[in-house]
Amino acid sequence: MHDEMNNSIHIKGGRLIDPKNGIDTESDLFIAKGRVVAVGEKPNDFQAARTIDASGKVVCPGLVDLSTRLAGVESELLAAVAGGVTSVACPPDTKPPLDEPGLVERLIRRSEAIGLARVFPIGALTQQLAGEKLSEMISLTRAGCISFSQAKKPVFDTQVLLRAMQYAATFDYAIRLQPQDHYLARDGVAHDGEVASRLGLTGIPVSAETVAIATALQLTKATGVRLHLARLSSAAGVDMVREAKQNGLKVSCDVAIHHLHLTDADIGYFDSRMRMDPPLRTLSDRDALRAAVAEGVASVCSDHSPVDEDGKQLPFAESVPGAVGLELLLPLTLKLAAEDHLPLITALARVTCDPAAIMGVEAGSVAVGSIADVCVFDPTSSWMVTPESLRSQGKNTPFLGAEMTGRACTTPVGGRAVYQAS
Repeated sequence: MHDEMNNSIHIKGGRLIDPKNGIDTESDLFIAKGRVVAVGEKPNDFQAARTIDASGKVVCPGLVDLSTRLAGVESELLAAVAGGVTSVACPPDTKPPLDEPGLVERLIRRSEAIGLARVFPIGALTQQLAGEKLSEMISLTRAGCISFSQAKKPVFDTQVLLRAMQYAATFDYAIRLQPQDHYLARDGVAHDGEVASRLGLTGIPVSAETVAIATALQLTKATGVRLHLARLSSAAGVDMVREAKQNGLKVSCDVAIHHLHLTDADIGYFDSRMRMDPPLRTLSDRDALRAAVAEGVASVCSDHSPVDEDGKQLPFAESVPGAVGLELLLPLTLKLAAEDHLPLITALARVTCDPAAIMGVEAGSVAVGSIADVCVFDPTSSWMVTPESLRSQGKNTPFLGAEMTGRACTTPVGGRAVYQAS
């Protein structure tokens, strides 16, 4: 009982935004026994063990990230809650890959023991991610996998992909693919356009993405599987998804947060921090991705990929692609909302309830009865992105040295305030 008492929190005076339920109003939030027990009026028998003054702050569901690579489980989960992220999906390309139930269970146990953000593993679609034999999807789902993916590994044999989709559709499992045709993207390091030509870099054409999407959509149509297309980078790619959705296919997609702010022009003079997979594309691609986010065709993820310093100090073409993004997901989403005059409730939906629906997990809402995963953030707090200000093991981000506005102040997960900004 004592513990339950200690876990009761009253968050008062904040601007409560719950995109899932269309709420954006000044209201108090009452938490007990790990759940939201009331919004607005205090329940009669409620005694707060802790009161959080949220005046001038926004109170919203904890952010839900569709792709977080855990270099060190503890450091990255700390980075997550410091960024207001309370649920993360972990891709299967871990070492060893998540193709055995024991590995999945171990990851879940470890993350529960750490007690910060929740981890939802994505199982390997094929054994060892080799793209040949299907993984044991049933036992992986029992172990806790929420969907299946190849991460960035190709399935060369389209027959295998078809079989995987048929199998997944039978059991209503979701499949995630990062659409990039292996042969069209081979050796490429940047968008196939003027910047790559000027710098003499091998390009990855947009067709590498669209050809892969077309294949995936045709197979989805044939099997009826639930498909999620991860990290779209081009205008043509989101157009195809938009059309597929209109035609009634069960398809969703996401965009990495850095693709909404940067273009291939930011590579400048071979800046390896801009090396991404898929590559940063043109301004018109970026604007089309932004439009897809605004209308709800695409969700937004951090695509958090810690790369060590050595990996980024190599020449551009040899450097390791990727950037950390957990702690920047919130401020960069706010920046997007400000620049594109998006209502805050719309922008926050793309990083809370929309990804939660794609993952099929209980998260992304602060309605009465929901799990108390909350983010209390100051929308005006400005801070500088420095290696010291990031809790992630990786410090590689294109936004080093940039000024950000908006920062998480308190992050309760399951009703426990696991992070408090100092």
